[in-house]
Amino acid sequence: MALKQSLSFKLQQKLSPQQIQLMKLLQLPTVALEQRIKEEMESNPALDEGKEEEEEDIEQEDDFGREEISDAEKEFNFDDYLDDDTPSYKLNTNNHSVDDEEKQVPLSGGATFQELLEAQLTLYDLEDDDHTIAQHLIGSLDESGYLRRDLDAVVDDLAFTQNIITDVAHVEKILTIIQHFDPPGVGARDLQECLLIQIRRKNDHSLITMNAIEILENYFDEFTKKHYDKIIDRLTISNDDLKEVINEILKLNPKPGNSLSDSAKVVQHVVPDFHLTIEDDEILLTLNGRNAPELKVSRTYADMMEGYKVQKEKPSKSQKDALMFVKQKLDSAKWFIDAIKQRQHTLISTMQAIVEYQKAYFLEGDETLLQPMILKDIAEKVDLDISTISRVVNSKYVQTPYGTFLLKTFFSESLSTDSGEEVSTREVKKILQNAIDDEDKKRPLTDEKLSKILNDKGYNIARRTVAKYREQLNIPVARLRKEL
Repeated sequence: MALKQSLSFKLQQKLSPQQIQLMKLLQLPTVALEQRIKEEMESNPALDEGKEEEEEDIEQEDDFGREEISDAEKEFNFDDYLDDDTPSYKLNTNNHSVDDEEKQVPLSGGATFQELLEAQLTLYDLEDDDHTIAQHLIGSLDESGYLRRDLDAVVDDLAFTQNIITDVAHVEKILTIIQHFDPPGVGARDLQECLLIQIRRKNDHSLITMNAIEILENYFDEFTKKHYDKIIDRLTISNDDLKEVINEILKLNPKPGNSLSDSAKVVQHVVPDFHLTIEDDEILLTLNGRNAPELKVSRTYADMMEGYKVQKEKPSKSQKDALMFVKQKLDSAKWFIDAIKQRQHTLISTMQAIVEYQKAYFLEGDETLLQPMILKDIAEKVDLDISTISRVVNSKYVQTPYGTFLLKTFFSESLSTDSGEEVSTREVKKILQNAIDDEDKKRPLTDEKLSKILNDKGYNIARRTVAKYREQLNIPVARLRKEL
């Protein structure tokens, strides 16, 4: 077997640690940035809060404010170790890859959903195995309070994990106990069972309640698909009676588990990254001050490095290690401060470009004035990569006189009208939303009719495109928007 030697060229783009740090900082919203800065200051003593001191002030301090260098510090000279020959692996340690995402552990208060149910379980006098089965079922409920797992699978789980041999009938008996817990509806296996549990718990024998149970038991499919005419014919009730029954059903909670877990949820308030105001038809844009912290390199560490430079004697190994540590922390602090400043510059320049592009909208607040705009348009304006713009607009908010918005909501594709004018798909969606809001709910507009309305206004949009926009607006089909 002959060996063959060849020469090849490979073009590879590699991000520096500073660029990676900037990319990660860019995608952080204001609140997360504050936490990130706090973490950096805790881990790097060379980073301080406050403004950078002027050189003149520093010189004056050097004359009469700086402490004298100790005898221990005068024992060696670090001049030979201040160049760039020290391998980077000796100055840094990094156990993270480029692709690692910074994740925050959410904090919550109060008892969890399962804990609240287990507290109710203690009120029942169950045998050891039954108590274990009940705990297993509670642990299998999803956040909405449903048991999505098939009972046959639960029986197998109990055999393998708890060494409990049982059958579906017995597990179902234990499940029935859980279905008596509060709030009503927990432990249901589907929406139909959930609603039936709740309405039966009312112990109300009125005609409205009895009809509601009848509909949920025997005509649930017709009810969910809003085939009201079929229900009226089969139950021989009036339109007004059916309306009362439906109103009674709509009072029930389709996700009972949520009401128990509310106390454990963290309410996250939106902190705008930008403030936009209008004065005398002029747009004023400012960056939230919390995005522009005052950071500086620790004077103590800077003085320490200067002190090392004036030493004459050869340092010991421990002293070399000390210098490496100080140099690493100083470099890290400078990189972090530079990354924060670059982040501020990137944020404000990106937002300014968006404001210029969408000036008509920001002056009036009318969504129909939004121009078609994609990431590439702003990337070209500020001379940055599209991925950088994406990081900015996907996590930043701007507070305007018309509300607080995520930046990415100002971006949309273009669409041609009959006259050849390019308009934003946001404009079309707004018209679509208004048409559905104003429709007769007894005879809601089909996608075909909505398409005709838009075509009459000069927008060449097919029915399937209308359906796509409607789904993006989280609006159900006409049949499901129907009301009695």
